[in-house]
Amino acid sequence: MAKKRNSFAVLGLGAFGSTVALELARFGNRVIGIDLDERRVAQVSPQLHSGIILNGTDEMALREAGIDQYDVALVAIGREVEASILTVMNLKMLGVSAIWAKASSRTHHRILSKLGADRVILPEQEMGRHIAQMLNNPVVQDYVSLGNGYSVVNIVVPEALAGRAISDLGIGGKYDLRLLGLMRGTQFHDTGGGDAPPLEKDDKLIVLGKRPELRRFGDGL
Repeated sequence: MAKKRNSFAVLGLGAFGSTVALELARFGNRVIGIDLDERRVAQVSPQLHSGIILNGTDEMALREAGIDQYDVALVAIGREVEASILTVMNLKMLGVSAIWAKASSRTHHRILSKLGADRVILPEQEMGRHIAQMLNNPVVQDYVSLGNGYSVVNIVVPEALAGRAISDLGIGGKYDLRLLGLMRGTQFHDTGGGDAPPLEKDDKLIVLGKRPELRRFGDGL
């Protein structure tokens, strides 16, 4: 079954907003990019479904543009706090199904949350935590926080473990973790059937667990 194409309105085409808009379009979604800066709109609109020069604080202009017909609106106006707040308020009044918003501070985050934004993002802080996690343990190539202390991490197998069996790692025994699978190049190997191949250098282990246990496991590799 073909993946359903979603529609997104991205309001604010700075570095963050334009990156999100272009990536969503690359995934095959219908994306409209909106900004007051004609140059920003011109840069991305050829790769989107459409681009509009428009002020998100103008409720009537948003209505005329049909923004309420989009599945999700992302307010990527970070520094202009007042404009960001007014834009989210307008989108709520228009009845947009889901609203995501970028915040520039914790206070901004709280205000947007109180206004009813479905998801509020602090990109710099989230990326900072992401980078710190990888710097703290170089074998952790990537990770996703799932909440309640749980994360999924992508751990690169060092040369010292090449040729070893996955069962030697202590996952599910010495370490209270769950192995979700193994990536070798572009190939995924399901490790749940007991027939996983011996480890090779640069294999990527996809591991689920709580952060302290994941850290203990990474330190032991």
